[in-house]
Amino acid sequence: MTTHKLNRADQVELTILMPCLNEAETLEICITKALGFLERHKVRGEVLIADNGSTDGSQEIARSLGARVVAIENKGYGAALIGGIGAAFGSYIIMADSDDSYDFVNLMPFLERLRAGDELVMGNRFKGGIAPGAMPPLHRYLGNPVLTAIGKLFFRSPCGDFHCGLRGFNAESIRRLELKSTGMEFASEMVVKATLQNLRLNEVATTLSPDGRSRPPHLRSWRDGWRHLRFLLLFSPRWLFLYPGLSLLVLGLLGMAVLLPGPLTLGGVTFDTHTLLLSGVLAVLGGQAITFAALAKQFAVRAGLLPVGSRLTATMLPVSLETVLLAGGGLVIAGLLGILGGVWIWQTVQFGDLQTGNMMRLLVPATTAMVLGFQIMLSGFFRSLLDLGTV
Repeated sequence: MTTHKLNRADQVELTILMPCLNEAETLEICITKALGFLERHKVRGEVLIADNGSTDGSQEIARSLGARVVAIENKGYGAALIGGIGAAFGSYIIMADSDDSYDFVNLMPFLERLRAGDELVMGNRFKGGIAPGAMPPLHRYLGNPVLTAIGKLFFRSPCGDFHCGLRGFNAESIRRLELKSTGMEFASEMVVKATLQNLRLNEVATTLSPDGRSRPPHLRSWRDGWRHLRFLLLFSPRWLFLYPGLSLLVLGLLGMAVLLPGPLTLGGVTFDTHTLLLSGVLAVLGGQAITFAALAKQFAVRAGLLPVGSRLTATMLPVSLETVLLAGGGLVIAGLLGILGGVWIWQTVQFGDLQTGNMMRLLVPATTAMVLGFQIMLSGFFRSLLDLGTV
């Protein structure tokens, strides 16, 4: 089957998409297998090569075999796939690397799930089988399991192999996600956004074979692993800011409440005003993290980085600027009253020496309240700035 003469008007059912950067060693076998799959199963489809600037003749190899080639100028794994998804003719797309590590012969389980209405079908290499030498131990036993577990925890995704490069999807459904990542973290972005948008997700078992190339892969374990982790954290303000902030705030307030009456001795260790001061600092840091979580989430939704969904809107409290200012202002006033109380006590001894412990028990909670109050008020104003032009 030749596919380069197809166009969007031909009602192509399936595009088999491969990103490519100097893959002359393995591109031919990948295209041959993909075309053989289309021919054998009588699927009206095309093989599309998203070329990211190859200089080894990969483009000529692809065209000679009947694949369609699109040149993607922006560099990166994600950039190549975003360009390929935009150029695909098929109603469905199955993507996989062109290094002969994925099984292009057995794609029917993916296509069957797509025909049944699934919008993203992930391959799961841990269920299907990983051949000896196909995946480095660092990836198999640490990188993939840890990042997949984080993705499942943060986003409640059903996917058991977050970074499988073989996956099929409904073309229009994925285009609506407006994926933006140009690097390897593109793989995480697709799963995360599909989960947040409540697309119909499923997975099928697939295999992974050793890379057929003689050169090292484009993937860099620590660099790309960090980029995946960074993406998952930035896409979940709750886990990056809100939950740590709540922990710090509760710990700080609890410490102040316990130490305000006086020193506390536990197991021969005495906690006093220095611990009280540290508790105040923890409360301030926690408050800052919580307000930043709310602002980060609102900015991400407004900028289109995060989709608006039930889980997001449920955690965005519909609090007006006036309410925020009243709450913050109340804390500021309480703090100022405490500080004025300290000044009044000071003047009773003609502004001389004071008992440090007693004064600290008054000033630490007072200054903590004042700082938290100003924090809340400033965050309220900034939140209103983010809303400008959207109301």
